[in-house]
Amino acid sequence: MVRNPMPTTLKVDDRLMPGRFPLERVRNIGIIAHIDAGKTTVTERILYYTGRTYKIGDVDEGTTVMDWMKEERERGITITSAATTCYWQEHRINIIDTPGHVDFTAEVERSLRVLDGGVVVFDAVAGVEAQSETVWRQADRYRVPRICFINKMDRVGANFNRTIAMIEKRLKAKALPIQIPLGSEASFEGIIDLVENKAWHFDEDPKSEPTEVAISKQEQARCAEFRQALIEKLAEEDEWIMTAYLNEDKITSTELRAALRRLTLANKIVPVLCGSALRNKGVQPLLEAVINYLPSPLDMPPVKAIDSRKGTEVTRPASDDAPLSALAFKVVTDPFVGRLVYLRVYSGRVKARAQIFNAARDERERIGRLLLMHANRREEVAEASAGDIVGSLGLRHTFTGDTLCDPSHPLLLESIRFPQPVLSIAIEPRTKVDNDKMTDALHKLTEEDPTFKVDFNEETGQTIVSGMGELHLEVIVGRLLSEFRVEAKVGKPQVAYKETIAVPVKAEGKFIRQSGGRGQYGHVFVELEPMERGSGFLFVDNIKSGAIPRQYIAPVKAGIQEAVETGVAGGYPLVDIKASLYDGSYHEVDSSDLAFKMAGSIAVRDGVIKAKPVLLEPIMKLEVLAPKEFLGDIIDDLNSRRSRIEAVETEGETCVIHGIIPLAETFGYATNLRSVTQGRATHSLEVYRYQEVPGELADQIWGKTGVKR
Repeated sequence: MVRNPMPTTLKVDDRLMPGRFPLERVRNIGIIAHIDAGKTTVTERILYYTGRTYKIGDVDEGTTVMDWMKEERERGITITSAATTCYWQEHRINIIDTPGHVDFTAEVERSLRVLDGGVVVFDAVAGVEAQSETVWRQADRYRVPRICFINKMDRVGANFNRTIAMIEKRLKAKALPIQIPLGSEASFEGIIDLVENKAWHFDEDPKSEPTEVAISKQEQARCAEFRQALIEKLAEEDEWIMTAYLNEDKITSTELRAALRRLTLANKIVPVLCGSALRNKGVQPLLEAVINYLPSPLDMPPVKAIDSRKGTEVTRPASDDAPLSALAFKVVTDPFVGRLVYLRVYSGRVKARAQIFNAARDERERIGRLLLMHANRREEVAEASAGDIVGSLGLRHTFTGDTLCDPSHPLLLESIRFPQPVLSIAIEPRTKVDNDKMTDALHKLTEEDPTFKVDFNEETGQTIVSGMGELHLEVIVGRLLSEFRVEAKVGKPQVAYKETIAVPVKAEGKFIRQSGGRGQYGHVFVELEPMERGSGFLFVDNIKSGAIPRQYIAPVKAGIQEAVETGVAGGYPLVDIKASLYDGSYHEVDSSDLAFKMAGSIAVRDGVIKAKPVLLEPIMKLEVLAPKEFLGDIIDDLNSRRSRIEAVETEGETCVIHGIIPLAETFGYATNLRSVTQGRATHSLEVYRYQEVPGELADQIWGKTGVKR
């Protein structure tokens, strides 16, 4: 194991030249985990040991390369995913360091959409935490092969075996340790490699090389037991290992690595490693595991897409010779270079200043410059090829989730789905100059973050911004005030309630205006029906026999959709509702698009009031980690907040409380939890679902809307 086996004097253009780095020697990986598990620390050590940086950044000191934003350095957390490239053992590794806080889960979502493999970092003391489960599910959705790194093995309470058991139980994964710790807690000094059957000692000095040491007699039995278990578990999934095992043939380390790679790429197993990134222990073996077990672009199935001309499914192999296909997965506003779009190139090549086609928006675009990103620093390159992750300037009409392709071979890649925001605040600029600056800033922020929404309330004259949680909105407002220098008054957070209906109803909508000249005439009948939670909105055209001309169907749908989005009873968006247009009438002269749009909106507004409107509120998954002695006080407090306790796990002197709680009841909970537990508990929240607000509370929230329930 050497610190930097790749020369660091290569020009960037040379690195990207065809043949210089064959695709089988490229790894596109993400570092993902729960907040405070040590993702950014792991990434900083990777950059140091690969020679990408020559000074190790520290999260607490705000000197990390990957957490470069002012807000990140002040808070000591990752807020936005940052990309970089490094080199190890003649392989190129493109890395995205992702946030761990649930409010920024969209950053993880879009990163996993374009990555080939993942390194999941766990805290050896806390084990599998709430956000660990969230990112694991996201990786499952995109079938991303993973390896696990159990970090912080030097901390008091670190428990390797317990964390393995939690991975298997809570994540339903087949976890195979390929290393075991050498020592524990304060005496943790290195790792035992079960594949090679060797022990490695690490000094805390980052400049020291790992040294091979003899496996002590007391460790030999434990090592033999774990290695035998590794072989047996591999034999359960791999036919070659099974045959060798039954024949009692000697299985070499090379054969074990090959089997581990086969099964990891097939998502049948997850290799597990351990170490302490902060103490510079175990990072080099982790890099070797990335190369040995995570996929290259060639190992991934050809990407599937829809031919936008024929509507048929097509595939694109990871080849420079195939037609171009790339996905825009992130848009940022860089203070130095302007609007920057991150691209993952799946097939083909794209050169700087080339013309390409945005199939999602049916627009031709011209690539400006292409940049290889290193957090907030950039290196210009001449072209990008299959498997590359680059930044691009000059794409004015491209947004997150858009497909860029060869104009002569248009196709649409699967886009990225993001959760809806659940919390809102009102912002009022202090002056007209601030209003103009705020409008421009909010436009840029919504381009960057698909989970950040902006609306204007015409009744109050306020701008309403919505996000995924208190921290998310705090960060947005902080950037608005400091980065964009907008002077504004900020309101208190408000829950993003939604409306739905309880019973089916038929409603009539008429918009008739007569004047001296041409009038307005629109007349529709609409049936409204409730749907399952989470279904959203569905419009159905059931017009028969030409009761309404075809050209007026789209305006009716637009009017219905407008009413659905603005809400009826309490001004909250309508969800889980089906609107079927089944009849109506028109006037040869007076009918117009506007009249039918208004008629559709009127039908929804009248119908919802008759359909027993229901108020829905966001419900959060809650996990509290605390000393067992405070369990009773915590549960008493949660019961007073309309929460439901679903499970309580105890491990030694620590307990983990799992439950669900309305978002409205979580305001100020962090402060209260610290008070109840003397600052010794932590908690995490994750959006779970929307559900009906209890009767009396709903009446209070409806306020003076006049809705009868």
